[in-house]
Formats: sequence, structure tokens, C-alpha cells
Amino acid sequence: MPIIPQENVHLRDYLRVLKKRRAVTGIFFLVTFLFVVFFTFTTTPQYKASTKVMLEKDGGAGLTGNYRSSSFDPGFYQTQFQLIKSRPVALRVVNLLSLDENSMEFFGSGSEKSLSSEIKNKVAGFLSGLFSNSSEGDQEGIAEEEKAKTSPEDRMVNAILPNLIVQPIAESRIVVISFTSPHPEFAALIANTTAKAYIEETLNMKMEGTRRTLEWMTKKAEAERLKLEKSEKALHAYMKANDIVTLENRVTGTPEEISEISTQLVRAESERKRLEALYYKVKRVRSPETVSAVASDPSLSALRSQIVTAEKNIMELSGKYGKKHPVMEKALGDLTILKMKKEQEIERIVESIKNEYELAQSTERSLRGQMEQTKGEAHLLNEKFVQYGALKRELDTNRQLYDALMLRIKEQSITEENNPVNVLIVEEAQVPRVPSKPLKALNLSLGMVLGLLGGVAFAFFVEYLDNSVKNPEEAEAVLGAPVLGMVSRCRGKQNVEEIVLKEPLSGTAEGYKALRSTLLLSSADSPPRRILVTSSTVGEGKSTTAVNLATVLAQSENRVVLIDGDLRKPRLHKIFGLNNRQGLSNFLAGASPGNHLLQQGPLPNLMILTSGPIPPNPSELLMSKRMKKLIESLGQEFDMVICDSPPLLSVSDPAILSRIFDGSLLVILAHKTTYELAGRSLKALHDVNARVLGLVLNGVNVRKADYYYSDYYVAHKKEGGFSPGILK
Repeated sequence: MPIIPQENVHLRDYLRVLKKRRAVTGIFFLVTFLFVVFFTFTTTPQYKASTKVMLEKDGGAGLTGNYRSSSFDPGFYQTQFQLIKSRPVALRVVNLLSLDENSMEFFGSGSEKSLSSEIKNKVAGFLSGLFSNSSEGDQEGIAEEEKAKTSPEDRMVNAILPNLIVQPIAESRIVVISFTSPHPEFAALIANTTAKAYIEETLNMKMEGTRRTLEWMTKKAEAERLKLEKSEKALHAYMKANDIVTLENRVTGTPEEISEISTQLVRAESERKRLEALYYKVKRVRSPETVSAVASDPSLSALRSQIVTAEKNIMELSGKYGKKHPVMEKALGDLTILKMKKEQEIERIVESIKNEYELAQSTERSLRGQMEQTKGEAHLLNEKFVQYGALKRELDTNRQLYDALMLRIKEQSITEENNPVNVLIVEEAQVPRVPSKPLKALNLSLGMVLGLLGGVAFAFFVEYLDNSVKNPEEAEAVLGAPVLGMVSRCRGKQNVEEIVLKEPLSGTAEGYKALRSTLLLSSADSPPRRILVTSSTVGEGKSTTAVNLATVLAQSENRVVLIDGDLRKPRLHKIFGLNNRQGLSNFLAGASPGNHLLQQGPLPNLMILTSGPIPPNPSELLMSKRMKKLIESLGQEFDMVICDSPPLLSVSDPAILSRIFDGSLLVILAHKTTYELAGRSLKALHDVNARVLGLVLNGVNVRKADYYYSDYYVAHKKEGGFSPGILK
């Protein structure tokens, strides 16, 4: 279905689709519903019986009194469901009920077969015959061989499991065990027996597991006892050989001693580094007095004070006495002595720093040697203690493991009868009185709903796949060209080209008359007088449209000339029974004047210009100046000039002719011509700058049409009017 702008889509458009495709919807609904009815009433009734059991995980206390909490275990119930549907439980059911080959009829696989089962088997056999290379005899032989290999118990188990259903009840510990069978009593019997078989199977699994566990733990305990004795002997021998009695105290004290020595060593190393830095700094500078450690010495500070005082005294005396004065000489001598003492004091301080640095080096070496000696003793002690610890840990581990195994063996031997799953039958299955399937009312309701919805969906799908032009609104929206007229379909008519003359009151004739009115009233000043009629492909009714349009124009007292512009497959001379030995091709070739080529039509005001003999070069003739001059001459002599041309998408002739006409009409066959073809045809006309007057929707089926006036046409037919038919 072509894409239409969303704002133009309404509910009535969908209803119109359903109305038009009601046959498709009805057939789909009927087939679906009959299919459901057939399988519903031919299926063997099945009865379902259900047993309710309560499942709880065992949370009892063990022998030691420790409570084992039944914490949430999401996999516990799924495990139990799978266990209920397991083959061992089904086999236990078979053994409890003593089922044999004669019981197969209770599963619906015996002599009582439904009609649907027979049909299914036939279909399966037919398909297997199509896709299998082996012969029917070979298949039967293989089936018999496989059946012989399977035991009767296995066949019974295979018959039980597919019909066994386990369903939990939400937000509870209740589980429903159901079984389906054509026989209600048998269904109840299997459901109840399955619950009992499940309880017995869980007990049997527990006892078997306990027995294997005890055997394994007994063997393991014996092995652990031997390992314990061996580890005790090894530890005793090691303690005796290494005097291990006082080892623990020594091992404990050694780390403390190492820690103390390490602390002293760090301090000594820091002091040595400090003195080393000070010593080398004093040696590098020219005046050691500038170093803070030297300058801060109290003796040196006192000497500096005395020197300052002496210098101050000299400055005072220099104002009174000369340099040779005894007082000045004495003061200067005192200053010199003080400076010598200062130098001696600096040398003493530097030597003291050197001695402290050497002492710090000696202390560090002593502590480092003591540390290495203590570490050696510690490593030796650690090696002995590591071996001792390994032997002791092995002894403790073996003793604990042995004690735990012995305790577990005693506990397991006492509690082996406990069931890990608490199973209680809450409600036994009763014999069902109403079959569980097929649910006839539900199936029929679903069949009706499915058929209706599927039919509607299928109708819209068919409509989506149908890309043909169907109605004028859609055509105008998609193609962008106006629909000037619609012509109804004519059934059973041989000469539909004469429908306007022979049945003027028919719906088809009214369609052409409406097209005439649209053309003549399209422009109040100058309506198109020279009109080219064409189509996308053959068989869309372009020639019929041209003939009937010319006829209705002539009926309205217009002087009309109809030209057969199809120089490849002309038809107008056949429609009107005219001589075609002289025509348009003769005039274009210059062999005959144009005014002698016109022939009288069925109406006094209608003249016909046939195509003439088919030329070898129709495109060249139509492009000639004589063709343009002919059309201009006819346009002056007649009121309307109508020209029939070949299909647009087949040859280039219509595109050539469209340039010399006032406008072109594109004929589209409803429900046949696709939007792709119509769009390509319009593009071909637009490419040559031809004027497109509009579209003519031909062959409309008034019975299936979704137009508001279709009911009028149908009513007219019932009153004895025209008989619709297909336009040729």
C-alpha cells in the first residue's frame, strides 16, 4: 500500500480497507475456525487428576545439638520437581502398579485411537516419506528392531513421563502432581502412586547415600588414625633431639633483643651521620668559627666578648694616647693574646668534633656486629622452631580431623533413617469427571478471535502488498496529479468503445461525460482544446478513453477531430471500421494533403484521422514540422482535437507528441496499474516539460469501489440499467 501523509488517514480509511477485503477476511476466518473445530471435536478427551503434596527441606538438629537451618535455597524445589519427573520414580510407579503391555491402552496409545491421531500419523508418514531415502519396509524394520531393544518397563516409563506434570503453587510449599490420561480412574491412580513412589525414592536415595558415606568415612578414619600416630612419633623424636623444652622461651626473647639492638643501632647511625656531616663541614670552610656548632661553644663566646671589650678599650685610648704610648702598647698586646687564645680554642673545638665523630663510628660498628651475631642466633632458633611448629600443627590437624570423623561416623550411624526432605501428602487425587482438554468452549472462542484478528491482519497485509492505484484520493496524494475522471468497469461488452452511443445512461457513459465536464470547465478563459491521451502500458484503456471522450465532446455540439497517433499498433480504423490505406503517416511523409485524409465518424461533428500504413520511422515522422503544422491547422478548424498515442513506457512517441498539444491525459487502469508505473509515466512527461492535465481512473469496479457514489451505480444496475464490464 502506498504511503499516504499521516494527517489524511482516518478511521474510515481502515473501515474502507476491511469492506473492500471482506472476502479475504471471511475466508481466513472460516478456514481458521473450521480448522479449530475439526481438531477440537476429533481429539480424544483427556482427564487430569492431581495430587497435592507439601515439600519442606529437613532442618532438624544433629547429634551434637547444632540446629541446621533450612535457609532459602532456590535450587531445592527445582531439584525436587526434576526428581518427581525422573525415570527412577516412574519406574517405581510401574513396579508398584505392576503395569505391563496390556496397560498401554490407558495412555491413549492402544487400539482406541482418535481420528485426529490417525490424521496426524498419516501426515507424519507422508512427510517422512518425502524427506527420507529409505523405503517403507526399511523404516518398519528399524522401528521393530528399536522396539525389540526396549524393555516393557522402559516403554511404560516413556508413556508415563510425557503426561506427568509438576506445578508449584505460588507463595506456598504445596506442589501439585498431575497426570493426564483418556481414562479418569487411571489418571487418579498414577497421580497418587507417583507421590508415594517419590517418597520411597527419596528414602531409598538417602539410605543408599548414607551407606556409602559411612563406608567412605570409616576408611578415611582408619587412614587418619595411622597418620596421627605417625605425626606424634615424629614430634616426640624431634623434641628429644633438639632439646626443645627451653626453645620457646629463647625464641620469644631473641626478637626483643634484636629490637633493642636495632633501636640502638639506628640511634648510633644517626649520631654518626650528624657528626660526620659536622666534621666535614668544619674542614671545608676557611673559618670554622662560622659553623654554628663551633660558634655556639661557651668558651669561644667568652673570648669573643673579651676581644670586643679590648677593641672598644683601644678605640677609647687611641683618642688620648698615641701608638707608642705604654698604655696603648699594653692594650694592643692584650688584644693580640686574646686573638691567639681564640684561634687555639677553635682548633680545640674542631679536634673535639673529630674525636666525637670517630667514637660514633666505632660505636656503630660495634652495634652492627652485635646485630649480625644476634640475627644469626635467631635464624638458627627459627629453623628449629619452624620445624617444631610444622610437626606440632600436623599433629593437631590430624587429631582434629580424626576426632571429627569419629564424631560424624557415630552421628551418621544414628541419624541414617532421617529423610532430608519432609514430604506430606496434603490431598490425594480424585477421579476427574470432566475432561481437562480439549476445552471446547475455550478453543472455539480462541478460534473465532484468532480467525477474526488473523483475517483482519491478513486483509491489511494484502492491501499493503497491493501497490496498484485504487481510488482518486490516494492517487492524488501519492502521484501529485489531479484525477479528472473515473470510468466504471463494463462486463460482457464486446464494443466498449461504443458504450457512449449505445448505452448513454450507463455508469460508464456518465464517467466519460463527467470527464468532458471537467475538461471544459477546468478553465473559464481557455480550456484545453488539443488533448493527447496516453497510458503507462498497453491494455489500460487509452484508445477506448480517447474514442469515448471524442464522442461525448461531439455530442455537446463541439466540432471534434480524433487522431490515431499510434503509428506502431493503430486501432481507431478497426474500432470505426474505416479504410486505413491513407492516413496520418501519408501526410507526415508528404505523400498526401491533410484535408483529404479525414473520415466521417459516427456523429456529424466527429471526424477521424486514422494512422495510415505503419511507417518504418514513426518517431522521426512525429517529430517533423509537418506534424506540428497539422495540429495547428486542425486546432483552427475544429473545436477539440483528441489524439490517441502509444504507451509512454514502451516508446518515446507520446513524449514527442505531448510537446505540441495543450495537455496530456494519463489513463490508469484501476487495481492493475501500479504507482511505480504511473509515477514513471508522469516523470517522462515532466522531463519533456509537457503539461499534464490530470489522470483518468479507468475500469473502476463499482461493487468493490470505496467511493460514496458506488451505491448509486449498483442501484442503477438493479433497476435495469447498464451491465458493468471490463474496458479493453
